[in-house]
Amino acid sequence: MKKFNIFSLFLLMLLPMLAGCSKDEIIFDSELPRFPLRPGYQLIEAIVPQGTLPTDKIYIIGDFNGGMDAVGNPMWEMEKASDTDAKWGIYLDPKTFVEGKTLADGYTFYSVEQGEERTPNNQPIVHTEVPAIGGRLNVLLYCWADSFNKPVNPGEVVHDGYVIYVVDNTGWDALAMYAWGDAEAFGGWPGITPTGKITIDGVNYKYFDTGAENEGLNLNLIFNNNGGGQQFDDYNVTLDQDFYLELTPDGVNEYDPSGNVQHDGYAVFVVNLTGWDELYLYMWGTVNDLNGGWPGMAPTGTQTINGVTYTYFDLGAANCDAGLEEHVILNNGNGKQIDDVVVFGLDRDVYVELKANGATEIDPDTYVPSTPEPEPDPEPTPEPTPGHDYHIYVENLTGWSSFYIYAWGDKEIFGGWPGMEADSSATINGVDYLVFTVNGDGEVENLIFNDNNGTQYDAMTITLDKDYFITANPTGASLK
Repeated sequence: MKKFNIFSLFLLMLLPMLAGCSKDEIIFDSELPRFPLRPGYQLIEAIVPQGTLPTDKIYIIGDFNGGMDAVGNPMWEMEKASDTDAKWGIYLDPKTFVEGKTLADGYTFYSVEQGEERTPNNQPIVHTEVPAIGGRLNVLLYCWADSFNKPVNPGEVVHDGYVIYVVDNTGWDALAMYAWGDAEAFGGWPGITPTGKITIDGVNYKYFDTGAENEGLNLNLIFNNNGGGQQFDDYNVTLDQDFYLELTPDGVNEYDPSGNVQHDGYAVFVVNLTGWDELYLYMWGTVNDLNGGWPGMAPTGTQTINGVTYTYFDLGAANCDAGLEEHVILNNGNGKQIDDVVVFGLDRDVYVELKANGATEIDPDTYVPSTPEPEPDPEPTPEPTPGHDYHIYVENLTGWSSFYIYAWGDKEIFGGWPGMEADSSATINGVDYLVFTVNGDGEVENLIFNDNNGTQYDAMTITLDKDYFITANPTGASLK
């Protein structure tokens, strides 16, 4: 008598449940049919790799249709499903196959943008599955070749000579570059195909290394669809720099990569015609010292727009549309400034032409740079009228790390902003004073106490006809 152990009996009881969980009944959304069947045609529906662009051109290639020779032929081009980017299909008529060949002889897929299909281990892949006539077949595509070829960091690419970077918007199935002039630098027609593809600052380029041996040559470039009958007019270059170009159906244009700058919030763009060695942007208004105390923030960078180079200041996304109203002062951090260049709510980009004597808002689409105007020669300084030396004694209780007096009125007795520091110190009746010596003869002066770092207040008005003893507190001053 045959005996069953408990484990064998448990397996027998489990078999009906296992059959009910067959994986054939689990259907993912990407596997659902997306194209109707057609009598007499074999339908292949391909599940394409993630990252496939909906504008890409994908072809099925194999011995049955001449392999790579089929690329560019609409008969072998895949069609994207109307309701998903993940599924592409093609109807195949076996009567059009190369004589004696079938899908069983092997086929693969080719993306114009990203190369041929590959396995996850970066190996060429060959499919041999064959749908029935009038039936469909789901085929899973693993990877495109470019997923292995794209450099992680553009700085890691070592180029041979100068580089022609191309934004390719031609729609052509292939691209080549031929050159003539000082030499037929890249061989005979149709020239060379791209060295590779690269993404810089979010822009996808095809690039051509031109070869160190060709540096300095003057060449006429002819971009074409790799000898397929389409080409553009000559584009002249001298290989003494890298070039950035855009190809459109209408031809070749210079491409400005600096226009791809990603800004932090809105920005103030300045065409700086002042001749100043430094440039700063200070803001006051709803919030004083926004983005830094005097002299304000340094430039974020430079950007070329429509051929004009701007110095720009990113204002910060956190400051935008926050109900602020700010006054912008552009200055050189050393006594020269243009006040209230613009007063606005940090709710738009601002473009400004800045000269030493003022600033004007401009439209970057129509702006033509004017000729820089040199600063006028300073007026000759008149011989000083003999006066009297007076002293301003300041008991400094501000706690500031530095202490300056600026004066305006009949004359700038302490020079331009921020004025001057004390020329000496003294202790009188047990009180320590900073001593400022000035020559005067009855001039009326308005004193501003400051720390030359964004903190300041109007102190008082004095007449230079005597010495003054002043107590300076953190927020105000008083006579002793």
